[in-house]
Amino acid sequence: MCRFIETIRVERGQACNLQLHQARVDATMARFFPGSPGVSLAGILSLDPGWDGVKCRVVYGRGGAESVTYAPYAMRPVATLRLVEADIDYGYKFEDRRQIDRAFAMRSDCDDVLIVRRGMVADTSIANVAFGDGREWFTPRRAALLRDGVVGELDIRVVDIPRFSHIMLFNAMIPWGACCLPSGSIR
Repeated sequence: MCRFIETIRVERGQACNLQLHQARVDATMARFFPGSPGVSLAGILSLDPGWDGVKCRVVYGRGGAESVTYAPYAMRPVATLRLVEADIDYGYKFEDRRQIDRAFAMRSDCDDVLIVRRGMVADTSIANVAFGDGREWFTPRRAALLRDGVVGELDIRVVDIPRFSHIMLFNAMIPWGACCLPSGSIR
């Protein structure tokens, strides 16, 4: 059975970007399980007001939410990235990460991989990416930052990487600005 995950950052006892997470869950349920009961994230979360920097992981499928877990979050250090070609479907957050794990295993002496799909930069094994040129930031994806005008959307090919000075890694748990690397850290 196909299952999906949604990872939500909890800061000061509040679920961050809950509306965006809910929209992704709703779209996933409509695509893979039409007619199935939905998942109300607000209805299943049990948040403690003292929680800060907590990772909430929701696993869901045809029958709705199957598990909700909470754990303190510590970002894995990343200083170098290995370019790896892999045809991984990023349209939905599948629980099955075997394809991502296979790509990650190809990192060699680097901390993580920068996954390339059909010549286009996608993500790392753990984060979305944006490339900066000293004036602006561009990403191949990321709804919240695109919506808020923090980044512009741009298809980025491997051959485009040298025109950028920096790469930013971010996701629900890694806030914008917490992991910025010089583009020379990409091998």
